Order: sequence, then C-alpha cells, then structure tokens
Amino acid sequence: MLILRAMSENTAQVASAGALPEERLKILLPTPIGELGLSLKGSVITRVVIDPSEVERGEYLPFAEVEGHDFLDEVFGRFSEYFAGARTHLELEYDLSEYELLSFARRVFRETAKIPIGKTRTYNKIAELAGRPEAYRQVLAILMTNPLPILIPCHRVVTHKSGIGSFVGGQERKRWLIAMEKEVVKNDNS
Repeated sequence: MLILRAMSENTAQVASAGALPEERLKILLPTPIGELGLSLKGSVITRVVIDPSEVERGEYLPFAEVEGHDFLDEVFGRFSEYFAGARTHLELEYDLSEYELLSFARRVFRETAKIPIGKTRTYNKIAELAGRPEAYRQVLAILMTNPLPILIPCHRVVTHKSGIGSFVGGQERKRWLIAMEKEVVKNDNS
C-alpha cells in the first residue's frame, strides 16, 4: 500500500480548522488549463482529472457552489496561486494508496514528484532513477495513468532535451505548464 504525502504544517492546521468529513467529496476547480476535477477524502486529495468529460462533470460540485469550507478555500487558493505563478509548491496532502500500483510504478511516481518546478527530466532519467534504466517506455505508460497530475508533476517528464512527450492533459497543456513554471523560476531568480 503506497501513500505519497506532501503536506506542510500549515496545511495540517488548515485541514483541522476546515473540519471536512472523511467521506468522499468531488469538487470542480476552474484553472487556465481547463477545469480540474478534484476528489478528496477528508483533507487528502485522491485524484485530479484535467478537464473532465461532460459525463464526469456531473459527479463534481462546482467550486462556486461551495460555501463555508476553509480548507476547500485554501485548496482553491493554492491552485490559483500556482497557476498565476505566485506559488512554487502546492503543499497539499495526496494519497495513492487506493490504486493498485506495482513497485516500479510507485518508484516512478516518487521520482517524478521530486522534479523541481521549472526543471524537466527525461523518461530515460526517471527509469534510471526508479531502478530500471531500460524501462523508459514503461515510464511513459505509467505517467499516462497518473491519477494526480499537477500534484505529481508528470508534465515535467519529457522525451529528451528538445522533445515534449505525452501528457495526461494533452501536449498543449504540457507546453503551457512547462513554460509557466520556467517563467516563475526565471522571475524568482531575477
């Protein structure tokens, strides 16, 4: 059972103050790359869907209809700041334990989660870091099933230095995310 968690003390305080029930909640957030469907169990994000289909959208509560949840306001605020280039780390808790992942897939997600904002790694490098340098095609296949894009930044994994590669949200969104993050890092270093 794998649990990848990324949470700061501030997130833990917000989560306890927001007092969300442990039941599942699905929220639809507007973003510059399309709506994000977030599935939560309490204060833990368990799935992110980029631009859910019309059928899937019916499963989500639009964020504009959410009232009185400090934690959900904080989640929306963090995503908004990230997409505006004002936040380099979302610092939200997430969990992959409900997915039946092989050990190699767990290592691929773990290595992908370590890629800093504004940087990229190749599929080859992730395969090498995950302990199977010959399995770069498997890395691509695993990342195309990433249930937590943005939180586990699979958009930062490219084919090679000049190739973009595939992304669960499509290549246009991948290009936008990479360019936005590089601009954030450039502005931070200015």
